[in-house]
Amino acid sequence: MTDRQSASDEAQIRAAMTERAEAIFAKDSDRVMALFTDDLVSFDVLDPLQVVGATAVKTRLEAWFAMYRSPIRCEVRDLTVAADGGVAFCHSLHRYSGTLANGDPADMWVRDTVCFRKVGGAWRITHEHMSDPFNLETGKASIDLAP
Repeated sequence: MTDRQSASDEAQIRAAMTERAEAIFAKDSDRVMALFTDDLVSFDVLDPLQVVGATAVKTRLEAWFAMYRSPIRCEVRDLTVAADGGVAFCHSLHRYSGTLANGDPADMWVRDTVCFRKVGGAWRITHEHMSDPFNLETGKASIDLAP
């Protein structure tokens, strides 16, 4: 792979991650889903352990959007991208914030790893894994951490 192709692939993946954050802000499930493959597997921070396939992920996504009264702000920090041929991955820290449907504020950081496949010349998300660290002493998620 040439340096030019590698830079182009990285730029396309960064653009996809920006589009994802903007679509989440708009709570537009169709825009988010346009970035995924049909056979994607999602390991989200919320139950269940995994969500498989575009239909199930879209249902889960819409349920998450409905939990918010406001747009969902999505700040992406420290995005690192590696691409080679038809596969790529990236990892970053994401801050999700907004106002929940009950009026309470929401503000949390999660770790995010996203795997891409090149499909028909476009990079599509085939796997995502979001996580929160947890405290060994309490057994509870450490959702109050920030970079």
